[in-house]
Amino acid sequence: MVSAVFHSPGDSAVATAPAPAAVSRPASPTPELKTRPRRDPVDWRALALRVLPPVLSIALLIGLWGLATQKGGSFPTPAATFDAAVKLFADPFYRNGPNDQGIGWNILNSLGRVGVGFGLAALVGIPLGFMIGRFEFANRMVSPLIALLKPVSPLAWLPIGLLAFKSANPAAIWTIFICSIWPMVVNTAVGVQRVPQDYLNVARVLKLSEWKVITRILLPAVLPYVLTGVRLSVGTAWLVIVAAEMLTGGVGIGFWVWDEWNNLNVAHILIAIFVIGTVGLLLEWVLISLAKHFTFEED
Repeated sequence: MVSAVFHSPGDSAVATAPAPAAVSRPASPTPELKTRPRRDPVDWRALALRVLPPVLSIALLIGLWGLATQKGGSFPTPAATFDAAVKLFADPFYRNGPNDQGIGWNILNSLGRVGVGFGLAALVGIPLGFMIGRFEFANRMVSPLIALLKPVSPLAWLPIGLLAFKSANPAAIWTIFICSIWPMVVNTAVGVQRVPQDYLNVARVLKLSEWKVITRILLPAVLPYVLTGVRLSVGTAWLVIVAAEMLTGGVGIGFWVWDEWNNLNVAHILIAIFVIGTVGLLLEWVLISLAKHFTFEED
């Protein structure tokens, strides 16, 4: 509703319009300075302490090796072994028949046998370790068998595999299985037995099923022990396969070492030793990284 204002003719007042309100304009944004993330300075001392010791140890080994072979003889020098390795790895995947294949095929065949035998050992050993650690009756029943069979040499199991399977490849896998199962069984059982009793008391109060007790309580607590057993088992499996393949033959790094010995090629045997050690180191490194990934640290 608008109210009108009337002025008399004598009034000389002039009506003025109200001044418009000031319109506030948004301030122009000031350009933000982009700052680069600050990089921590490199700790050269810590880096040197990590890199120098292994380099020095390898240099010392090569130096002693060179001094020992300086006067000549049947043992190859480091330079001759290096030249043989260059020629050997120039074509690691050649095939000239079933008994003449490159070192790459021999390594892959050995890793395949290790994978099958180790996988079967994990499928049997880890649940068996849970059962031994969880139930006292199972522990008292199985522990004497483990104590009896665990110290048996891998080569003692190989004839049993040859007798049972009538073939070299399943016999080698059987030997890997029976020798690599024990670390997983023992470490898993120890981990289950060391779970705090308070956790199990809470599960009993909540009336959790045995499956939930295993998956929700035992498995997270026992996982570091399981991974330690897996790490020990894969090292054992890689050790066993070399000895098994030396006796069974076929394509594999162990058979390749024995074949090179029959050819009196010592340089290739030394190369195989370094290859076996390198592959074992890589397997252990992968499992250590896996264990760190699944190990939970408390804040």
